[in-house]
Amino acid sequence: MDSGKTCDPDTLLYMHSISPAGRLLPSANRWNSIEINFNIFPQSQNTWGYESLPSRFAKSIDFKLTVANKKNFKRFIYASSTFVSLIVILCLLLHFLPHKQRHHGATKDLTLALKQALSFFDAQKSGVLPKDDMVKFRGDSGLDDGNKSLVGGYYDSGNNIKFSFPMAYTITLLSWSVIEYHPKYEEIGELDHVKSIIKWGSDYLLKLFIHANQTSPSSTTLISQVGGVSNNKTSTDNDVNCWQRPEDMRYERPVSSCDETASDLAGEIIAALSAASLVFNEDKKYSTNLTKTATDLFDMVTKEDPGFVQGMYTTKDECGGQAREFYNSTGYKDELVWGGTWLFFATGNATYLRYATENLVSAEEEESSVDKGVFYWNNKFTANTVLLTRLRFFIDLGYPYEESFILSNNNVDSLMCSYLSHTTHKTQGGLIFLKPDQYAPLEYAATASFLSKLYSDYLAVLHKSSSSCTNGTSFSVENLQDFSMSQVNYILGDNPMEMSYVVGYGNNYPKHVHHRGASIPWDNQWHSCAEGSTWLNSENPNPNELLGAMVRGPDWNDMFLDQRDKPWFTEPTISSNAGLVAALIALHDPPHSSSSMNGAEALGIDNSGIFHNIHFI
Repeated sequence: MDSGKTCDPDTLLYMHSISPAGRLLPSANRWNSIEINFNIFPQSQNTWGYESLPSRFAKSIDFKLTVANKKNFKRFIYASSTFVSLIVILCLLLHFLPHKQRHHGATKDLTLALKQALSFFDAQKSGVLPKDDMVKFRGDSGLDDGNKSLVGGYYDSGNNIKFSFPMAYTITLLSWSVIEYHPKYEEIGELDHVKSIIKWGSDYLLKLFIHANQTSPSSTTLISQVGGVSNNKTSTDNDVNCWQRPEDMRYERPVSSCDETASDLAGEIIAALSAASLVFNEDKKYSTNLTKTATDLFDMVTKEDPGFVQGMYTTKDECGGQAREFYNSTGYKDELVWGGTWLFFATGNATYLRYATENLVSAEEEESSVDKGVFYWNNKFTANTVLLTRLRFFIDLGYPYEESFILSNNNVDSLMCSYLSHTTHKTQGGLIFLKPDQYAPLEYAATASFLSKLYSDYLAVLHKSSSSCTNGTSFSVENLQDFSMSQVNYILGDNPMEMSYVVGYGNNYPKHVHHRGASIPWDNQWHSCAEGSTWLNSENPNPNELLGAMVRGPDWNDMFLDQRDKPWFTEPTISSNAGLVAALIALHDPPHSSSSMNGAEALGIDNSGIFHNIHFI
């Protein structure tokens, strides 16, 4: 993801054009009429002194109609007028009164969109690529990262940097979508694919936590970033300055590291490893390794030793100084609560749930005002309340958790009400704009779509058709489904630009995506850093199609500029695509075999899998 510093609002000009067909012009023609004078209404007087408009016809036509019974005819006129008036009033009522919401069936091919969105992660892989890799313009890369100890993982976006914080969030969200909707993934033949994407990430995350040992007994090490700007004084080539394919990198790639006080980074890694362990619960050895690493890390970052201070990874230069310009963290309590919740699901150990519930209020208090109600790499509080509400709905754990569960449930209901509220920022085209002062609206809209559809499924499993808002209104399951579908349909092309914001989907989609690998020809030649500006500034479409990449999206006015040098419009990220994948699988039709089933199975959701490790006494 390119730093926001590349975006200069003062130099961004918007040109709005209006189609000539959209302008109403006064008619050059005069209305023509044929008068039938029945002499039953008082004759109007020309009080203004204007002459009547003459007819186009050379002479008028006299039909010489005669009314035999003027009284009956008046009744006929009045009755006809009343009938027509009633029809008009009825039509107006049907148009303006609230409709009973219907679950709008998908107008898009969600299977195709989902397969494409998953393909984007294959294009972002770093390391030694699988032999069956389907992305034709990618090869092995980053083979010297961390002196070969940090090979693998995913490049974040259009650059070649590996940011641990959003990568861990990406793995958590993808894992969550599999835990909930693996029957749907399996139905469309993508379960193995999405699990391989998750494992590529979880394998890398396991490398980021380095235990304290004899050579470094004082502290634990967490790797926060690979790539960026190095301290090499002899060369200016680096991941920020160079527009190069990852396969062409020959410059030094620095590694940023933190200690155990990087609470937010640690919390997200804990969540990712814990959620992934549930995805791979059939592989006991691997799942146990994931869980043990998450447990060790959790114990390390939540210790209550004197003098130990928790904090955000981007507050320390050596840890997150460079990431600050891309993924600045504004809190850490939500990540620790998030990590504790997922670790409870992974282990069944109530200690972690107790930590999550006891710190839930402090996490809410830490949430910044601009992030309220937004689920993305920097804010997990909203999603965490959904998970705790799930526990309340389907497992009666009682004391001492009920108070936190009720708080979570109320928060989720309020969240859903905000999605549907007329006061929530939405563009004229219908895209929810949860952070109106920032770009990348599609990332937030996609996770809102996911959470609303997921919650509607929870309610449907409970046979609840609606829930309430604090202002006395209510929302239905169908309201949530319609909202969720509307956001995905917007992303896939139902918008004023009539453009799909997912590369390769539909006939009109971005062709100048801000992405190094996609914009440079795959021609078996090495291209230097100095050559980069040629490709970055080229007005030609990308020679390689970055299939399934969701770009940042339009502005508040539904306007979008398909220009490679404007990353605030055209850059994709792995974290935003994770939200898109989650929304698409949530909205996808359930498996055909579920048509004869009831409850969760009929919805294509696994209601009990997430509770696999929770044992009741």
